[in-house]
Amino acid sequence: MADITLHFVNSYRDPRNGKMRHQFRRKGCRKIMLKGLPGSADFMAHYGELLARSENAAAQAGASKIKPGSIDALIVKYLKSDSFTKGLAKATRNARRPILDNFRQCVTPGGHRYGENRLATMQSKNIADALAGKTPIMQKVWLKALRHLIRFAIADGDCKTDPTIGVMTMRPPKSSGHLAWGEVQIEQYRQQHANGTMARLAMELMLNIAARRHDAHLIGRQHLRNGCLTWRPSKTSQTTGKVLTIRVLPELQAALDGIRSSDALTFLLTEYGRPFASASAFGNKFANWCEAAGLEPVVCDDGKVRNYRAHGLRKAACRQLAHAGCTGPEIMAVSGHATLSEVQVYLNEVEQDRLAEAAMVKRAAGSNRAQAVTNVYGKGD
Repeated sequence: MADITLHFVNSYRDPRNGKMRHQFRRKGCRKIMLKGLPGSADFMAHYGELLARSENAAAQAGASKIKPGSIDALIVKYLKSDSFTKGLAKATRNARRPILDNFRQCVTPGGHRYGENRLATMQSKNIADALAGKTPIMQKVWLKALRHLIRFAIADGDCKTDPTIGVMTMRPPKSSGHLAWGEVQIEQYRQQHANGTMARLAMELMLNIAARRHDAHLIGRQHLRNGCLTWRPSKTSQTTGKVLTIRVLPELQAALDGIRSSDALTFLLTEYGRPFASASAFGNKFANWCEAAGLEPVVCDDGKVRNYRAHGLRKAACRQLAHAGCTGPEIMAVSGHATLSEVQVYLNEVEQDRLAEAAMVKRAAGSNRAQAVTNVYGKGD
């Protein structure tokens, strides 16, 4: 994982129990302990919220100190704009605030902080310098965030040219992504978590409808109509607005029937009978359930060690659909993918299996014919 400098975070070891503590400290703001482990989704989300809150306070307190036309001024305006607050999902906003804060703290060779410089003087080289030394994936994430910032500036009349044009990033290494569950892992999980448990319901829900964890922890009885689940995935709410309607399979229905009735709107609840506070909280709990089922980490083709987690069930659902003979558009109708290329990987896997099996059948037949000829005519001289 790439390292990101988190400004205003003070880490120290608690002398009472020896545990590491991480505190958000910024002048003019109340000191607050950060939630979760550093780098985790909960930690970054909390940090993003505190950073946004402190940015607003700092902007109000020091508005007179910010130079008009500077990158500092642009970022302050951008973070308050509809383009940022309404045009981006919450998770995206939380991820991009630290990037923008780090960008404005970058220093030119002459020793000037980027935020103090005028936007009109920003050149492609400055952005390339800010990306230097970062991993290929982090370069891509930074550049995407900066491009959205510059497009906002151009649309608002603060900038005429786009300095991100022509900036090149290193190509990230090929990654196998989230570890897809196989039939063995699915059956192992079912053996450990019987119907009547939230652990079983969580797995059957995501496997049935190929849902992301963010959607899975929000889906409930208000989405169940005539034996189908109808909902709008959070990812499409910012783009196409696509609504999905998926039939409930017997495995999911059995898991639903095994859960006690509740007044809660969501199906998935904590041990206290309340909905999960966030997708991250649900993801952490599901990780515990996977570990309880004995699902061991796996070394993937790219050399990275991965665990079986929630998103791997989405991949497993798409794979099951492909192996059942579903077409690309049919898989997309369940998974909510926007383009055919995103599901083509599952179709290619099925095609490879089919072609390889046909090839091996032909090879076996050829070997049998050769053996028959040898038996009839004997070995050559």
